[in-house]
Formats: sequence, structure tokens, C-alpha cells
Amino acid sequence: MTTNMILLSFLRQRPMHGYEIQQLIQTSRMDVWTNILSGSIYYALNKMESDGLIAATAEERTGARIRKIYSITTEGEQFFQKMIRETLTIAPHTPKSDFSLGLLWIDSIPAAEAITLLEENLRQVESSLNQWQLGKQIKGEYGLSLIAVASFDHAIAQLEQDITYLKQIISLVQLNNLQ
Repeated sequence: MTTNMILLSFLRQRPMHGYEIQQLIQTSRMDVWTNILSGSIYYALNKMESDGLIAATAEERTGARIRKIYSITTEGEQFFQKMIRETLTIAPHTPKSDFSLGLLWIDSIPAAEAITLLEENLRQVESSLNQWQLGKQIKGEYGLSLIAVASFDHAIAQLEQDITYLKQIISLVQLNNLQ
């Protein structure tokens, strides 16, 4: 659903080909916080075309390659608005996660290995926090809407809370290992 919403949002601006959309996602760093992959872009474009949400309105030749240029259809616009409505009813952050599930059986692996894995997870979350803080600073220089600022602040607060939580879990596993 996320991929479709992103692709349709770009096609609402103007007709584009897949590579152009991919470049926009990468240059805006949207790929960092959406986990959208290049392959999923082309798969989604093909699927949305077959579903009638977008249409290939032109072709562009670049060397031996022909690129389809897509436009959003009326059905695609309606679907986009439906997705927006649905996303606004989803909790911004949910305590349900595979991480919490894994903690239920953490005693099934050696404590030293669990600590190593948790510390790697902590480093990744800290790195992500740094990226979000930097992103807010850079994008803030160009001007951010109040909603964008709130979204950055929310993501940063979540990451800071995750860091605190991971440190707590690491301490508990270390303490449990000493007993």
C-alpha cells in the first residue's frame, strides 16, 4: 500500500516514467524511511496499470530502451484518496512487533549472542536517529510545514525511546546472565 500511495502521489504531480520516480524517491531520501525498493516500484507500476489506476500515456526512447510514461487515472485518484483516508486511521506507532515477539524466547539463544544482536540493533537505531536529525536540519533549511516538523519530531522521539528501550533490554539480559 505504501508503494502505491507514493507512486500515485508523484503521478498526481505530472506524468513520469519509473526511473524518474525512482530518482525522486532516492534524492528526497524517501527510501530511507519508507523501505521502498527499486524492484517494488516497477512491480507496483505494472500492477497499477493492469488494475486501471494508472495508464501508459506515452513512451520515451533512450537508446535501445523504451520507457513507459505513466499518468494517474480517475480510478487511481479515487484509490489514492481512499488510501489517505485509511492511513489516517492507523495508529502512528504500535507496540506489536516481531522484536517484542522475539524477546519472549530470547532465553533460547546464548546470552552473549543475544547481547551482540541487541547491541547491533542499538547501533542501527542510533544511526537512524542521526539520519532523521540530519534530515530534519537539512530539510528545515528549505522550509518545512508544521505537519512535516511534527512528523520529524515524532520519528525522532520514537527512535530515542527505542534507544532507551534497547539499552534497558541489554542491561536486563546482562544482569540475567550474571545470575
